[in-house]
Amino acid sequence: MIAAIDLVQSTKHFETVAMSQEFTPVTGLLASLDLLQVSQAGKVLHMSLNRPAKRNAISDGLIAQIHTVFLNLPEDVRAVVVSGQGEHFCSGLDLSELVQRDIGAAILHSRGWHTAFEAIQYGKVPVVAALHGAVVGGGLELAASCHIRVADDSAYFGLPEGQRGIFVGGGGSVRIPRLMGTARMMDMMLTGRVYDADEGERAGLVQYRVPVGQQLTKAFALAEKIANNAPMTAFAVMHALPRIVEQSPAEGLFTESLMAAAASNTPEAQARLAAFLAGKAAKVVKE
Repeated sequence: MIAAIDLVQSTKHFETVAMSQEFTPVTGLLASLDLLQVSQAGKVLHMSLNRPAKRNAISDGLIAQIHTVFLNLPEDVRAVVVSGQGEHFCSGLDLSELVQRDIGAAILHSRGWHTAFEAIQYGKVPVVAALHGAVVGGGLELAASCHIRVADDSAYFGLPEGQRGIFVGGGGSVRIPRLMGTARMMDMMLTGRVYDADEGERAGLVQYRVPVGQQLTKAFALAEKIANNAPMTAFAVMHALPRIVEQSPAEGLFTESLMAAAASNTPEAQARLAAFLAGKAAKVVKE
């Protein structure tokens, strides 16, 4: 059984998580990715960064493997959980691979990150990030490309690019201000300010907070719930909603009408609505 590795365990020991089905290693192409651990339980895929000795720093090889996963998700997957092995989620760009490039090559390198993270944000299924320890630089950019973020109490957030003499290049300047605001991001980059889990939650970087070591349990529970949503509704939330908020009110309202019509007229939506009207569907309650 593949299970979550929490903060206090070594990478050789596994923790059982609360899922209706057990995680098992995937087969085929995704099983060959040596910088990731990829497993599946029912409709949920778990992709874990597997460079714990490097604090899961993102190398060129790792970014390529992340992209490969999201381009080749199994057909029955309806949600993905992203996590990191060892004591940290991700410490950002692997600076040991930072080589001198001309401007054109540097632009292409950044665009490679953009392509990989766009495959997450605008991919086939919703993605939940399970965060602990360092969520720094490119690690925060990766987390920001996911749709839901769960952090345990050990998580901390930073953008050290300003102190390294570089600039964000993985989509951070687009996604992170939409989560926490431009002024807060400027503060982090100019001063090196690091947010702890409390500050990150208040700033809007994460939607859920849990005790140390519980980030995967919560992420899996959310992913399992998400996986049972109607696929067209999930598509509308992932692809239409972010674009609607960037449109003018008139354009946004028109786009909303188109997506509402598309989502509500699939066979699955019609069946769900019929079940609700027949009193066979659960009511909305506060948990």
